[in-house]
Amino acid sequence: NFTPPPVEYREVYGAVFSQKRNETIVTAESMTNVITTKTDVPESAVRDLVLASITIKYTQSNSVAYAVNGQIIGVGAGQQSRVDCVKLAGRKVSIWWCRQHPKVQALQFKEGSKRQDRVNARVRYIEGDITAAEMPIWLENFAVAPEPLTAEEKAEWMATLDETALSSDAFFPFRDSIDHASKFGVKYIAQAGGSVQDTAVAAACDEYGMAMCLTGLRLFHH
Repeated sequence: NFTPPPVEYREVYGAVFSQKRNETIVTAESMTNVITTKTDVPESAVRDLVLASITIKYTQSNSVAYAVNGQIIGVGAGQQSRVDCVKLAGRKVSIWWCRQHPKVQALQFKEGSKRQDRVNARVRYIEGDITAAEMPIWLENFAVAPEPLTAEEKAEWMATLDETALSSDAFFPFRDSIDHASKFGVKYIAQAGGSVQDTAVAAACDEYGMAMCLTGLRLFHH
């Protein structure tokens, strides 16, 4: 059995950096310090928060992860701005959820079309920003040309996503991440805490009826 060394090293332009290996074990006990008005965090949400936190422990920082029903549905990684992580992961959440929209499920592909071609075609259908040059090639995937999925239909469908959990590998420095996360059904948040903005971020969670716990775990991975 391989046991990794207790200290990790990175060389950057001839300079060597060292740090202790991250041996943190994320458990349900990590999710007990709830600082918002809403304090009820059901077992299913704790499971999702733990799953999301374990995911970002091994994801390039800065990073956040959305989870629901025991599965990761969006990861935003390697961004300089934390809210950009939230937006990037949120875009993936939106595509994942909209793939279950009845109009997406009803797309009629040509017989014999490749699986990845169908995946790509569904994603572009959901995104809806197909260029004029791209359109003829995209339409070749279908036996019947689909009607557009409108912005109103997507917004209505996204409003049905609920009970989503969101974990961040470090604290949220501003409320903007909370505002954006609210668009994806987020009701439970885990973050390290330790920011001078913790109170303001918690107040934003209260406005959206979210429960937020401070884990005290900084899960940066570089």
